[in-house]
Amino acid sequence: MAGCAVVKVSFVDSSDYIALRRGDVLTTGKLSVYTGAALQVVGIEKKTCDNQGAACRQALMETIGLHSEKRLSALSELWLQEALKLDKQRRDSEHIEGILNAYLETARHAYAYMFWTKRTPSMRALEDRQAQVRDYYNFAVQQTLVAMYEYYRKHHPMNVHVMKDAHLKSGNWKITIQTQDVRFASSRKIPEDLIPASSLSFQGLRNQYRRDGLGAEFVAVTSSHVVDTQSAEVPYSETPFPAITAVVTFPGTSLDAVLSTQEAVITGYDPYNREEVNLADAKISLAANFTSAYGLWLARSGFASQSLLTLIGRGKVLEMPRVYLLQPYNPNRRIVVMLHGLASSPEAWINLANEVMGDETLRQNYQIWQVYYPTNAPIAFNNIEIRKAVQKSLEHFDPEGTARASKDMMLIGHSMGGILSRLMVSSSEDRLWDAFLKKYPLKGSRLETARKELGPYMMFDAMQQVSRVIFIATPHKGTPLAEIAPVRWLAGILTVPLSVMGRFTEVAKLLVDPGSADPVSLTRPFNSIDNLSSRDPFIGAVADIPVLSRVRYHSIIGSNTPDLPLSESSDGVVPYTSAHLDGSYSEQVIQSGHSVQETPEAIIEIRRIMHLHLKEPDKGSGGMKKALP
Repeated sequence: MAGCAVVKVSFVDSSDYIALRRGDVLTTGKLSVYTGAALQVVGIEKKTCDNQGAACRQALMETIGLHSEKRLSALSELWLQEALKLDKQRRDSEHIEGILNAYLETARHAYAYMFWTKRTPSMRALEDRQAQVRDYYNFAVQQTLVAMYEYYRKHHPMNVHVMKDAHLKSGNWKITIQTQDVRFASSRKIPEDLIPASSLSFQGLRNQYRRDGLGAEFVAVTSSHVVDTQSAEVPYSETPFPAITAVVTFPGTSLDAVLSTQEAVITGYDPYNREEVNLADAKISLAANFTSAYGLWLARSGFASQSLLTLIGRGKVLEMPRVYLLQPYNPNRRIVVMLHGLASSPEAWINLANEVMGDETLRQNYQIWQVYYPTNAPIAFNNIEIRKAVQKSLEHFDPEGTARASKDMMLIGHSMGGILSRLMVSSSEDRLWDAFLKKYPLKGSRLETARKELGPYMMFDAMQQVSRVIFIATPHKGTPLAEIAPVRWLAGILTVPLSVMGRFTEVAKLLVDPGSADPVSLTRPFNSIDNLSSRDPFIGAVADIPVLSRVRYHSIIGSNTPDLPLSESSDGVVPYTSAHLDGSYSEQVIQSGHSVQETPEAIIEIRRIMHLHLKEPDKGSGGMKKALP
């Protein structure tokens, strides 16, 4: 008599609840509950659409009992379901138009849902459905460009070098590609390839940084030639892998116009220079990936093996310093120049650079330049040549020298790179030259020849553009490690670049006094390991050269001898007494070996100093401000 209950209740686990609410064709391969609810209004089951997609889409378009948001979001997901099916097939001439059409329809209906319904995106900001539809849009834009590049690169090579607007046609679609907002390296060349940032995963990087928003994130491959080790005339290189975020819009001033147009405009943006885009009178956050381009550059550079081979003169030997811009040049952002140490390369900064680019404030105010130089060459040679390379780079990008980028620059140097950083903010006056003449009392023509050849290496002025320096594990007074037998053996097999060898060989001949009973000569090629010795005359002479008074400098020092007093401690390579520098604005000692620059504590300290650099006027070091044991 009581009958049977029509509705029964059961409890759902919290993880199942999330999966039920968030699952969709992208994440689970099955249509979402939202699309299922829309289909029920027209009497269609979700599983029916697996094989009858066109009929499902037609039914949703024709029904009048469905809110526009539900209709458009469901149509976007159904078109995406169709696109994914087609995309599993080969992308050849028989299928490419269908694939592109399905992805463009996905993007079109998602675009209409987000920007051409009554509620604005900000009104739906907390809704799961809007996040899903945004993902449909972003994925559809990504796959549209990937399919287009793969097909047109294979069947219709685009042999133009300067790209303004590219006009393409696929079926009934007219597609325009705009890249005016993007700065490609050297010239506006069409990329050789477009790699979705979402498809890249990296080992060796602690974090990957990105910004949520609208658009598909890409790495544009503009050149397969990643590292140039030879050109001295053009010592700078903008990144060959710029980051790009692509957004597609559909012309029209009403919902009906957007849904009926057969035109699509794909616009590429530089996510470092643009945080948002204006769409339908609304400011929308632009999606961005700040790690993938940098990671791809490092992965394809071959720096690790090349830096070691250069040390012994094998492979593609690095002859002169190179300056690598990690982002396209921006005149309004301060420049941070990073200089690695002995037998190293820009890979020394792998996590530091990534953490800086992942910090929103630092990314908006700084751009990173990394110097790659031959670490087997004498420090005096690299000091002058790195200055030239940085100066040429500044003159190229800012000929007038008036941009913010050319002022208040910061240097960060690790180990031998710290010594070079110190020399770049110091003026030698006559100190080095007088010390040289005291040891080699040349006269007459021999003195004039030596002055001509050695003068630039002995007499130099501080770089006026630099106002702050961070010294990391820097052997300001050398290291006794350079005198032990294995290191002396390594110094003996080091091969100095030929361009350097020829220059110093000629000078070496001048140092032999033919009239002396005990002529002075160089017993072996002068190299960087010789310079790093605590007994080396050059390192002893430059240790007394003061840093320019207006430059603030900081010291980060490693110590792997915690049981010893600070004055007796060492990082295993550089003793504290050599790494310590009087007058530092701050000094931090971190329990670490010599590669202290990659520790989380050092990265946090460097980021703190960079934030400080933005706030404080740079008028000199002014003595120790902070000392952390």
